[in-house]
Amino acid sequence: MAGSLQDQLLKAGLSNKQKANDAKTQKHKQSKKQRKSNEVFVDQNKVNAEKVRQEKLERDNTLNQQKKQEAEAKAVHAQIKDMIEQAKVAKGDGDIAYNFVHNKKVKKLYLREDASQGLSKGQLAIVFIEDNYQLVPTAVAEKIRQRNEQCVIVCNENETEVDDDDPYADFQVPDDLMW
Repeated sequence: MAGSLQDQLLKAGLSNKQKANDAKTQKHKQSKKQRKSNEVFVDQNKVNAEKVRQEKLERDNTLNQQKKQEAEAKAVHAQIKDMIEQAKVAKGDGDIAYNFVHNKKVKKLYLREDASQGLSKGQLAIVFIEDNYQLVPTAVAEKIRQRNEQCVIVCNENETEVDDDDPYADFQVPDDLMW
């Protein structure tokens, strides 16, 4: 089917000779008017197409940002998981119950005596990842806290500072009293 679109529409019966002539004269008048008045006629189709293209670009940029944030979150999660796996301390099947609060619920962890003392002295911390509680050294817990604060559940500060004017400085109260 060689020929212009106008010829093809006429052959197919979708248009007639009068409509074709009207379209041609309209286009000619518009271009002549534009040349005389130096006005720039805005093609609404082009404006709409540009608007749609800009909206698509914005939507694509938003989706790319979301994907980038999800990838970063996955990378941080993997880093935290690796740090925990490398530095975790064995809890053991101890007989000392250590109670702590997580998500407004009291949880209980059974530990060996050395792990319990490490927690109370601030040498160990409890971290939570993938529905599992693990013990890690405090230094590792601080690195984890920098990446995701919600993973560190219990990290006791070592309070060895004693006030000079404290009248009870000689009477230290252990914080791991067992009743």
